[in-house]
Amino acid sequence: MSILNISEIEISTFYLVGFPGLESANIWISIPICLVYIIAILGNCTILFFIKTEPSLHEPMYYFLSMLALSDLGLSFSSLPTMLRIFLFNAPGISLDACFAQEFFIHGFSAMESSVLLIMSFDRFIAICNPLRYTTILTSARVTQIGLAFSLKNFLLILPFPITLKHLRYCKKNLLSHAYCLHQDVMKLACSDNKVNVIYGLFVALSGILDITFIFMSYVMILKAVLSIASQKERFKVLNTCVSHVCAVLIFYVPIISLSVIYRLSKHSSPISRILMADVFLLVPPLMNPIVYCVKSQQIRSLIVGKLC
Repeated sequence: MSILNISEIEISTFYLVGFPGLESANIWISIPICLVYIIAILGNCTILFFIKTEPSLHEPMYYFLSMLALSDLGLSFSSLPTMLRIFLFNAPGISLDACFAQEFFIHGFSAMESSVLLIMSFDRFIAICNPLRYTTILTSARVTQIGLAFSLKNFLLILPFPITLKHLRYCKKNLLSHAYCLHQDVMKLACSDNKVNVIYGLFVALSGILDITFIFMSYVMILKAVLSIASQKERFKVLNTCVSHVCAVLIFYVPIISLSVIYRLSKHSSPISRILMADVFLLVPPLMNPIVYCVKSQQIRSLIVGKLC
């Protein structure tokens, strides 16, 4: 009789991780996490509501802001189910198909947010460097076309992730590193060859590096244009229009860069720091972007104050 090799049995469930060693405090950890989700969802829905209902906000800059808000909502709703299951109900198990679907939406909305930040940098570049042609270049129809084109690009870019993961075999390890599914985390659990996933994952990472490179280049050209303005007061006024976008870029990219550095130095960093930074990457941008734009945008701030009063 042949002896069944347990390590070759394909698994049907992955197990997610909250904060190792703090399982007894999950219910307390869930309180700030739930507050962050509630504020993020309400904030982004508020921005979408005002942009849709207020004719004065029907401008390219605010259309792009609505795309950013939709991306933030997508990120929040993609990670919310497993976060709540772990910290509220202590249920870390997730089926393979559900895990693949979640990582598709998380990576898809992350890529979309990166693309929207890139589009917004071009919007600021045109508004500052070529203000007379701004309305003729960025018409409503063209803004819609740009949004649809980038959405399709990101959909096709991320679609191979769940498809390639589906074709791998998982038979030895089933413990993930976070409270949600990520492509690089799932593919490490495969007991079959995952070279295709590694190579394609690098390709997707390079596309994100291209986004931040183009954002940097656009701001170099913006600074060049601003420095040519004689009046210091006018320089400050022009640069002030970019503050919100710069904050959004930093809020999104700093956690990603910090997380990649932590993984590079994983031998010298604790698992808690990696998990915490990964949670910051998903939780902070949807929370902070509405706050930054409500504080810095006088039109949105005035509308909110007017409605409240």
